[in-house]
Amino acid sequence: MSEPNDATFDVVILGGGSGGYAAALRAAQLDLSVALIEKGKLGGTCLHNGCIPTKALLHAAEIADNTRESEQFGVKAELVGIDMAGVNAYKDGVVSRLYKGLQGLVKGAKITYVEGTGKLVGKDTVEVDGKRYTGRNVILATGSYARSLPGLDVDGERIITSDHALRLDRVPSSAIVLGGGVIGVEFASVWRSFGVDVTIIEALPRLVAAEDEESSKALERAFRKRKINFKVGKPFEKVEKTDSGVKVTIAGGETVEAELLLVAVGRGPVTADLGYEQQGIRLDRGYVLTDERLRTGVGNIYAVGDIVPGLQLAHRGFQQGIFVAEEIAGLNPAVIDEAGIPRVTYSDPELASVGLTEAKAKEQYGADKVKVYNYNLGGNGKSQILRTAGFVKLVRVEDGPVVGVHMVGARVGEMIGEAQLIYNWEAYPAEVAQLVHAHPTQNEALGEAHLALAGKPLHAHA
Repeated sequence: MSEPNDATFDVVILGGGSGGYAAALRAAQLDLSVALIEKGKLGGTCLHNGCIPTKALLHAAEIADNTRESEQFGVKAELVGIDMAGVNAYKDGVVSRLYKGLQGLVKGAKITYVEGTGKLVGKDTVEVDGKRYTGRNVILATGSYARSLPGLDVDGERIITSDHALRLDRVPSSAIVLGGGVIGVEFASVWRSFGVDVTIIEALPRLVAAEDEESSKALERAFRKRKINFKVGKPFEKVEKTDSGVKVTIAGGETVEAELLLVAVGRGPVTADLGYEQQGIRLDRGYVLTDERLRTGVGNIYAVGDIVPGLQLAHRGFQQGIFVAEEIAGLNPAVIDEAGIPRVTYSDPELASVGLTEAKAKEQYGADKVKVYNYNLGGNGKSQILRTAGFVKLVRVEDGPVVGVHMVGARVGEMIGEAQLIYNWEAYPAEVAQLVHAHPTQNEALGEAHLALAGKPLHAHA
């Protein structure tokens, strides 16, 4: 779309990732004039360096495992090897198709798309390459970057981030993954499926420590079975380059050697040198502080996505973008419940959750008020067909609604849709128990768990 002469818009958005482009598309739907500014590629981290390409790798890893294990299903196949050129071509093809589709959506919505590095130079103005764009409202959506640690020199060869890992042209013989959060365990899962000797090093007491403790323990059991090594409660001390790769020293003087080191210690907010503080926007460790309606408290400036403290998830940013667009348009949308945002770790096995962990529920409501039920996927027909182990765990307030759903097993991420409705609609076990779940599906496990919690178990014990 051609720009107005005065370059003044209802909304100016700095950042074209999940939060920024969602805000742009929704604002345009609501007949607001929009300028969307992005220094890289439309779609941001999620599309180009995060969610989409990593899940493509994980699917390739699943294919490798299925081929390797095919004989147990009566299919004779041989895994000859992993062709990383082919894997990358598949991954990049998925990204390219989605990227073109997103470009078409933005163009069709008559959004003014500006390529370049933007900087906030006023309470209503963003400057890009000397040109100023004034917004009656401004949305900051500048995303995140792969963090490192002091003493770690990321060289892109032996010491890499997830950005580099997505573009590896080979399968390493061995790898150390520094960080046992979502990014770390997903890459460890991929590489193990590709035949790599993997060791995860995590400073916290367990893998994916933000998840319910039982989910963490189930993932750890599965990783032991898959021969994925991990050392928890072991802070990183230093790394040295060797003739064959790297040597990492962890607490206690223990050392681990491998061909490369993946630094997966989380993502930091992209807010430095963008003019935020100069305009009076409050930052905490680089994160933009907002109220529950995502207002910064400076003019009509809002912030969404990874730069706002909380879960760094594409769908969170996406929903926040929609929320702010509707807020600007005067629709008074409901405040987003952070606990109601679904969370999925796409390792093998997958972890999926929504709502409160058992520990947080007990902290919030009191241990005597919380009831927990675990349904073992061993009793589920489709899970038996898939040969997956795991569970559905429900956390309920006594005589009240379900406040947490936690699942472990192959493909359980596909079940999180119903789980988030159960949590967000404050459903009681008896209400879910009367719903009909298709057979045979893993989704039945959610139904069975609620039947049991409602006092009428069929394939499970109450």
